[in-house]
Amino acid sequence: MIANLPFFVVGLLFLMGLISVIVENNLIKIAIGVCLMESAANMFLVALGYRFNGDIPIHFLPGPVDVFVLPTPQAMTLTAIVIAFASSALMLSLIVMLYRHYGTLDVREIRRLRG
Repeated sequence: MIANLPFFVVGLLFLMGLISVIVENNLIKIAIGVCLMESAANMFLVALGYRFNGDIPIHFLPGPVDVFVLPTPQAMTLTAIVIAFASSALMLSLIVMLYRHYGTLDVREIRRLRG
């Protein structure tokens, strides 16, 4: 049961972000929800690569090693962090432009003012 705890945390974090995206009307809170979902995906990749009593793939110490941690999910996580940073910057810049144009961050007001 304790071995599955990281996956439960990932699911809870992703669910919190999804609920924020679906329920909230404030654009900043929606952007935070998207960032939560991105963080959950990164945590999922890290949890997949973990091996109990695993060692790093580049082994300098003498002696045999039975289990290595997986380096591929770590590399994918680094790439996903860069992509998440870029998408967060884009979302926030679009939110600033929408606020300057409409004067509000409420999605319902923006839809009403657009028409």
